[in-house]
Amino acid sequence: MINFNRFKLDNGLTVLVHEDHTTAMAVVNILYKVGARDESPEQTGFAHLFEHLMFGGSINIPNYDAPLQSVGGENNAFTSNDITNYYITLPSNNLETAFWLESDRMLSLAFSEQSLEVQRQVVCEEFKQRYLNQPYGDVWLKLRPLAYKVHPYRWATIGKELRHIEEAKMEDVKAFFQKFYTPQNAIMVVAGDVNLEEVKALAEKWFGDIPAGNAYERNLPQEPKQEEARFESVEADVPVDALYIAFHGPDRLSPDYYATDLISDLLSRGSSSRLYRSLVKENQVFSEINAYMMGSIDTNLFVVEGKPLPHISLEDAEKHIWTELEKIKSELVAENELQKVKNKVESTMLFAELSILDKAMNLAFFEMLSKAEDYNQDVAKYSAVTIEDIHRVANSLFVKENSSTLFYKS
Repeated sequence: MINFNRFKLDNGLTVLVHEDHTTAMAVVNILYKVGARDESPEQTGFAHLFEHLMFGGSINIPNYDAPLQSVGGENNAFTSNDITNYYITLPSNNLETAFWLESDRMLSLAFSEQSLEVQRQVVCEEFKQRYLNQPYGDVWLKLRPLAYKVHPYRWATIGKELRHIEEAKMEDVKAFFQKFYTPQNAIMVVAGDVNLEEVKALAEKWFGDIPAGNAYERNLPQEPKQEEARFESVEADVPVDALYIAFHGPDRLSPDYYATDLISDLLSRGSSSRLYRSLVKENQVFSEINAYMMGSIDTNLFVVEGKPLPHISLEDAEKHIWTELEKIKSELVAENELQKVKNKVESTMLFAELSILDKAMNLAFFEMLSKAEDYNQDVAKYSAVTIEDIHRVANSLFVKENSSTLFYKS
């Protein structure tokens, strides 16, 4: 259970405060409601590019890292298809430094051609190293557009193609900032050795005068139901063959999200899971195999991926996977098997509550998703999943017509 208070500034900035006086540290986490799904199909990769630009300095603070490091603080950020998240951890007695830094770049990020060019080169190099020149690196550049035909999840966070970043212009970057980096499109969570009244005063002092900006109304095209199986085979210079099967699953707010997530754990969480036990240990079909949910806010992907042993063809490996999927569709899982994965989920979530950074990020995410109070109900929602729910969801999920399969041949 995470206790917190909420207030909102006149400019629309939502602030959550979680007091934890067992630590001498504090976290300031700012989530902006913008991810790769909010990009234009002709200008992809902008959300990720902007994450880098936000560390290029603001008008009043040209070197973002130096003042933070001088007070013992650290910072980082990440971008997904749904959100962009920035966080600072620092000794709580230096809390105001974090407010100063974050408010200044929200209000007056320094837009310079030099900063844009430097960060453009950084992102382009990341695109090449992680996605184009690394074994299996371009899998998501292929699997996403295979599975999604309409929704902007069809491109990865890095973008559809290198050209979109290479051709990014200053006016495009400024327009992106003005559209998404506004107080009313942000959620700030302050956690750790802090108190509510202090945070209220600091929030008003440093963020209160920032203009609210225009409200962003998200209106994304929704992915239609997949009606036929999709398949693609590619050849690349990789060590071994690999296989990926993606299924469309429920969105993050669906009651069936929890059953689907538990199915992924039943299939591949730990050495006693079904896919590992059957296809790695007993039948020796794969050297490694995994199943997981993407965790996206909109229509999700449930992915099964694995690398068959050298003597196993991709076609045979795929048949073995479907055999296991048919078992979880046709037979009710044992109550103790389901309870075991529920226990693992609960322990993972309880461990997350030991970290003030994890608590801050989870509160911000759930506030964006619906309301932060829902985070405290998550364990109960997993616990409420029945063996009948698993059976029902597996039968709707693991259907050939709902699958997109990628063969990655060495």
